[in-house]
Amino acid sequence: MFKFFKKKHDYSDKLYNKILLFSRNKFFYKEIGLADSYHVRLMLIFFHFSFLIVNLSDKKSSQDIKEISQFIFDKMFQKIDQDMREQTMGDVTVNKNMKILINNFYNILHESKGYLKLNDHKKNELFKKYMIDNPNIQKPNLSQLINYFNKYQSFCFDLSINSVLKGEINFKH
Repeated sequence: MFKFFKKKHDYSDKLYNKILLFSRNKFFYKEIGLADSYHVRLMLIFFHFSFLIVNLSDKKSSQDIKEISQFIFDKMFQKIDQDMREQTMGDVTVNKNMKILINNFYNILHESKGYLKLNDHKKNELFKKYMIDNPNIQKPNLSQLINYFNKYQSFCFDLSINSVLKGEINFKH
């Protein structure tokens, strides 16, 4: 049993690190013009992870998938909590911010389920809502972001459960 748990833990680490790597892609900041901020990176992680979860839930459901999704969710929010504490935020501030971020994640997850049904205007509004820290400073190219996530969503749909579980998600935009 320990070996099985360790394997799932290793898979969740690899998958989380891959999602984290996606959020750090310079494409988002240089070509699209998103702010290279902590908030935007978190939202990119949330969107990438949400599309994977939606993909997994559309396929044959299994306990392994649920557990690995939960591991990644837990790991993601443990890292966020740790990062905030390292920035010397106090318990009250961290707890308040975590509540907001978890709410944002679940909202993004919910909206990701219906992503295919959204027209470009609604997708634009969705990304504007989560990706723009200060609308007075930045004018990102959200049509490029929509195009990216259209391709990413399609890529996720075609992934096998095994590929996702092993963290073998080699998406190239």
